[in-house]
Amino acid sequence: MSDENENISSTSPTAGKKKGKKKNRFYLYFWLVFLFPIILFGTYISLVSAGVFGKLPSFEELENPKSNLASEVYSSDLVVIGKYYFQNRSNIHYYELSPNVINALKATEDIRFEEHSGVDLKGLFRVLFRTILLHEKESGGGSTITQQLAKNLFPREEHMSKFRTVNRKVMEWIIAVRLEKNYTKEEILAMYLNTVEFGSNAFGIKSAAKTFYGKGPDSLRVEEAAMLVGMLKAPTQYNPMRNPKSALGRRNVVLGQMYKYDLLNRHSHDSLRAIPINKTLKYLADDQNAGMAPYFREFLRGELNRWCHSHLKADGTPYNLYRDGLKIYTTINSKMQRYAEEAVDEHFPDLQNKFYAHWKGRDPWGPFKEVLASAMKRSDRYHDLKAGGASEDSIKRVFNTKIPMTIFSWKGERDTNMSPMDSIKYYKYFLQTGFMSMEPQTGFIRAWVGGINYQHFKYDHVRDGKRQVGSTFKPFIYTLAMQEGYSPCFKVPNVRVNFKMPEGQPDWSPQNADGKYGGMLTLTAALANSVNCVSAYLMKQFGPQAVVNMAHNMGIASEIDTVPAICLGTPDLSVFEMIGAYGAFANKGVWTEPIYYTRIEDKNGIILEEKIPKRREAISEETAYLMLNLMEGVTVIGTGAALRHPPYNIPYSVKIAGKTGTTQNNSDGWFMGITPELVSGCWVGCEDRSVHFRSLELGQGAVVALPIWGLYMKKVYGDKSLHVSQKDFTKPENKLSVEIDCSKYKNPNEGNNFNSDVDR
Repeated sequence: MSDENENISSTSPTAGKKKGKKKNRFYLYFWLVFLFPIILFGTYISLVSAGVFGKLPSFEELENPKSNLASEVYSSDLVVIGKYYFQNRSNIHYYELSPNVINALKATEDIRFEEHSGVDLKGLFRVLFRTILLHEKESGGGSTITQQLAKNLFPREEHMSKFRTVNRKVMEWIIAVRLEKNYTKEEILAMYLNTVEFGSNAFGIKSAAKTFYGKGPDSLRVEEAAMLVGMLKAPTQYNPMRNPKSALGRRNVVLGQMYKYDLLNRHSHDSLRAIPINKTLKYLADDQNAGMAPYFREFLRGELNRWCHSHLKADGTPYNLYRDGLKIYTTINSKMQRYAEEAVDEHFPDLQNKFYAHWKGRDPWGPFKEVLASAMKRSDRYHDLKAGGASEDSIKRVFNTKIPMTIFSWKGERDTNMSPMDSIKYYKYFLQTGFMSMEPQTGFIRAWVGGINYQHFKYDHVRDGKRQVGSTFKPFIYTLAMQEGYSPCFKVPNVRVNFKMPEGQPDWSPQNADGKYGGMLTLTAALANSVNCVSAYLMKQFGPQAVVNMAHNMGIASEIDTVPAICLGTPDLSVFEMIGAYGAFANKGVWTEPIYYTRIEDKNGIILEEKIPKRREAISEETAYLMLNLMEGVTVIGTGAALRHPPYNIPYSVKIAGKTGTTQNNSDGWFMGITPELVSGCWVGCEDRSVHFRSLELGQGAVVALPIWGLYMKKVYGDKSLHVSQKDFTKPENKLSVEIDCSKYKNPNEGNNFNSDVDR
């Protein structure tokens, strides 16, 4: 009975209720322990997504993520000749990537990239259990490529608390998911590779491929792609230039990952691991002082900064040359630019050696000691010392104390111990140059060399430098004569001409450089041999003001004194404006504004500006043709005839109109050369006019400047891909009003009847 009662008692309703309560409490605790954190985490995710714990990027910001993009400068033949940047970053599209880069990246960073939607749950659980709980350091991270992209596009703040770090990580998950919704997988891969840093001031795969291998990202070999992808873990530690051993090990880790995931077979993997790290390495860090056309790029930088300040983006802010990824398409031809730079490099070492030998044992500045004092006071060192309160005596002591420095020489840079004052003296010896080549029909500048070495000599002698032009000014006077009906065959007595000067000044009578006078000279012969007396004769006929007006009408912008002495080339003008003015001769009398870029695009390829050169008729087509005929004599029988002989050997069948120029004391040497499709000119001289050759034999334009033009054109004509014409200048369709074949005159004086109706 008792047993029965006990059994009945144990199954009573009260006992059942107790068991039910225990069961309910179990379920309650279960849901509290397991479900509540999920609900809580879900609520937290929702709050983060809503921006409660920090602002998330908007849809517009995801569509247009901000990053510093370098502006790229292209030549007319689409070679990147320079960049302007805070970060050396250039974007690419997916189709510009080698498959080797994609495979290396996926194998190393995110092998399930194609399977997830921004967050890899399997990877997260691996991090939770293996990395955090089991402390396996080599188990790998959980961040996907998309999450890393989110981090790169919207960087974290520095020195965040643990809570803010976790909060930021969750925000990156959300951004990654949104990126996956807005972009294709291919676009995400390209964006990621555009945002990563590789060290050596290379941001993005395009800059990295160029910096380390001298090629585009579409041409990277497997081992090269593995090297660059491996560097992403620690750009400095795995830099192949700084730490080749570490870089090799890291590259081989990436190759191992590619083999692990069947992206390489065993044979390829083993072969690639054996390749030395430097076999295909072509390291060339981007340097604003080096590269092609540095003087031109620096001039262009100033022009583009002014353009940016006056042009606004859609958001109302001005463009930024260093951040907005502009694309500037210039008129420079990369081949012609290279030939111009090579011509300077070939001519100058020998010319400089002659200058050293010419002044051996003597100071070329002679008694003009203020040249050195002035240079000292213009230096940055002097200004820094002065700003620091140093006295003149202490500054002089500093300038006369030897210190280690690296100096320029035509045999390469060399390290030495030299006082700052000695370095000033050293650099005063160097001859400088400015060279420019332009297409006269379009105004396109094809080559621009502003000096001998941009790193050591920043001053641009093409646009900024203005020096006396000497006899290269004489064609403006002769142009006036042709316009007034003179013939190239017109004869002038080779005698000194006297100019009455204002009261209180002595009369002026210019002399010929060779001191020879007498006889009659045709204008062709006079210009060919740069006879001063004939230029003075023509100046006397027309007056200084008419000559100045002619020069300005042909494109000379600088002020010119209206004095008779300009017939010998006293005006200070730049290579830039001289080339522009001479272009009218080759362009049938039409002056065309020299231009250096054709268009500017934004980072998306939208055209922001297209440059159209200004044009105006400066002289008649006949006058231009007569002047070309006159100046051809310079390169046939005159001061430029050396072009027809070694080392240039330009045949007489190739028509060249030209003019040499040499100023007083041989301070400036010039040569201007015109062909049917190119007008090119060169100035050579020292920084200070008081430093120069002492003899006309060594210092004349035909010796110091003409060789650069000759070497340049020899290379241009030799490159058939440039298609530069070697034909004759185009003769006007209408009959010439004067005879230009002097052999058709029957007697010596007949050439003075310059209004002949006989055609050429």
